[in-house]
Amino acid sequence: MRRDVDSASMTAQQKPQLHEDWIDSYALRIVRNLQDAGFETYLVGGCVRDLLVGIHPKDFDIATSAHPNQVRKKVPNAYVIGRRFKLVLVKRGDQQFEVATFRRNVTQEELADQGDDSVEGDNYFGTVEEDAVRRDFTCNAVFYDPGQHKLIDYCGGIQDIENRVLRMIGDPKARFIEDPIRILRAIRLSHKLHFSIEATMRAAIAECSGELKKSVLPRRREEWLKFLRLKEPHLAFMELFDLHILEQILPGLHSVFVDAHKMEIFEIHLARINLSGIDKNDPIELFAGFMMAFMKAQYGEEPWNHDELSNDPKLAYFMREEMGIFKQEIAIFFKALYLMQGLHKIENYSRKGERRQAAFVMNESFLLAMKLAKMDYSLSPSQMHYWEQQYEKFSRGPAPRPKPEETHH
Repeated sequence: MRRDVDSASMTAQQKPQLHEDWIDSYALRIVRNLQDAGFETYLVGGCVRDLLVGIHPKDFDIATSAHPNQVRKKVPNAYVIGRRFKLVLVKRGDQQFEVATFRRNVTQEELADQGDDSVEGDNYFGTVEEDAVRRDFTCNAVFYDPGQHKLIDYCGGIQDIENRVLRMIGDPKARFIEDPIRILRAIRLSHKLHFSIEATMRAAIAECSGELKKSVLPRRREEWLKFLRLKEPHLAFMELFDLHILEQILPGLHSVFVDAHKMEIFEIHLARINLSGIDKNDPIELFAGFMMAFMKAQYGEEPWNHDELSNDPKLAYFMREEMGIFKQEIAIFFKALYLMQGLHKIENYSRKGERRQAAFVMNESFLLAMKLAKMDYSLSPSQMHYWEQQYEKFSRGPAPRPKPEETHH
């Protein structure tokens, strides 16, 4: 139900608990800069949702009535990016913030006038209410004004957050056909937030799962990385199997899940990602942890034939064409598997000269091999400690050579 801003907003006393002290100071400054310049500006989307749920937001998105070039003039270190969807990227040190202008849906007449080569795209600017109804889920359509301590909700998102329900804005089937990646987003968010998927949307997911074949691989890759960052990624993949999504876009993983024993092995090993020290911000490490679990399930316990696996066309297809793993990432993963074999041969390693020892320990895949070994429980604590000491020894670099004594002539 659409409501005007006054009736849609609520004060800090009326709203559910929102952790204002978790809001990034730079994001607050951007909002205030634009508000002081006379533009309607809010925090929006996942950051507001997470603040209401009790999760520390990683990113802070900002929505405003200011057009991209107006934002660029009012906010330091701001750059307009994109063609079909222009927005502003604001850089603050190693952080960046996206500032988007309120948008509205395009009319049929405007669509007809665009033409195939138009770059107008989504650059039809609108009001905050028009922007709200264009978003995907109700929980992502809540705006927050930090200056007024005011929430704005046109889509019932606050109520759904309180009830822990994930609900689509508009007709779920139509929205999934419009953008099939929303199916993966729905599954992932329901697991991240521990929300139930609203019944109509869940039925639409099952009905529209085949639409995901039309989605592009780079976007699916980004979703797989986000799946792997979940606290319990194995449960999310299980739900993809239950909803017949795996067989559509990850048939290689589907072949694991149809075998109860293999599925159990995969789930046990994937659950260890969180205990292995794998960097969840590093796609190479995340995909390596996933592939370790997949290969344990599909090929059984090691030792594996390294050359055979690295030249297996089915495995290569699964990694590159289904998961979207890059060729260089695959090479680093297989190198880490190869180095893992050497981690069990401390005696052989200790007999090598220092130069060859350094080459082994300082290989770019060595630390990943250590993390995979930890995930696999394949090294004893004493072995792990030995390799940690070796890495520390060589990462300090060689000891400085003594200066030759001066000779006097």
